[in-house]
Amino acid sequence: MKTILFEQPGNPREVLHTAEKPTPQPAAGEVLIKVLASPVNPSDISFVKGQYGLRPHLPSGAGFEGVGVVESVGEGVRLSVGSRVSFNTVGAWSEYAIVHQHSAMMVPDAIPDDMAAQLFVNPFTAWAMVEESGAAAGEWLLITACGSAYGKLVIQLCKKKGIKTIGTVRRDDLNEVLKQLGLDEVIDTETEKLPKRVHEITGGTGVKCVLDSVGGHITEEAMKCVAQGGKMLVFGLLSQQLPKMDIGLMIFKGITIKGFWLSELMRTASPQTRTELAQHVIGWLASGEVELPVEATYGLDDIAKAIAHAEGHGRWGKVLLKP
Repeated sequence: MKTILFEQPGNPREVLHTAEKPTPQPAAGEVLIKVLASPVNPSDISFVKGQYGLRPHLPSGAGFEGVGVVESVGEGVRLSVGSRVSFNTVGAWSEYAIVHQHSAMMVPDAIPDDMAAQLFVNPFTAWAMVEESGAAAGEWLLITACGSAYGKLVIQLCKKKGIKTIGTVRRDDLNEVLKQLGLDEVIDTETEKLPKRVHEITGGTGVKCVLDSVGGHITEEAMKCVAQGGKMLVFGLLSQQLPKMDIGLMIFKGITIKGFWLSELMRTASPQTRTELAQHVIGWLASGEVELPVEATYGLDDIAKAIAHAEGHGRWGKVLLKP
């Protein structure tokens, strides 16, 4: 089978390469999946660079999620051969992937392959973080870098729940698209003062919660936007710059700052919580209410082009690999 590998952490465009390997066979509790599509997510790129919470065992495959068809099953597996499943594993950028049965979910026909390929990382994170935010209908939520695939999902979910949203951008080319998805207010951080605009929009109260993936100066400014007793959930560092935390704001406004990592949530949550989260997300995506656009697809041999496209500015949709 053809697969994507890397022998050392580094720039994905330089260290990733295709290789031929024997198709593996599933052990007890595992399934072999013929991969149909897999997205290129920021977490995938961070993993290859050696900057993710999960460190690679070298040489390593890459890609954390995808959609495919069960090719064969190991002992004790309840999934049937031929089932179409969304899955998460290390090594999804491949023609075939070995996945533990608990990391594979059957997806209904109403969810097309391009959407099912993206089912786990962003939709699960969006749903779980909006719940964690504590924001209720009529309250304000601030999303930094809201033009990302994750940001678009949060916007749509908040619209469904009646939560009012403010999103930050650095360019205005996606503003109309974001507003059509349900974003209430957009702030260009290159030309506008974030705290000042949030103060104006919220009537001086601030936002219930900030969902932050940027870090650096944006995180510092976003922290000033949190209402009394509100919170900030941090789940990324797109700027690669560590923010300086204002201890005075934390003390006198009672602000909670908390990290969020989907892998840790899934590891520590009860089976019932994980099942309910999956049911919510799958039902939401199958409803036809959600847009999860794809901008481009590439084959495995074009992995460097796919990474360059995914890291480029101004994308409106996800980049997928289709073996």
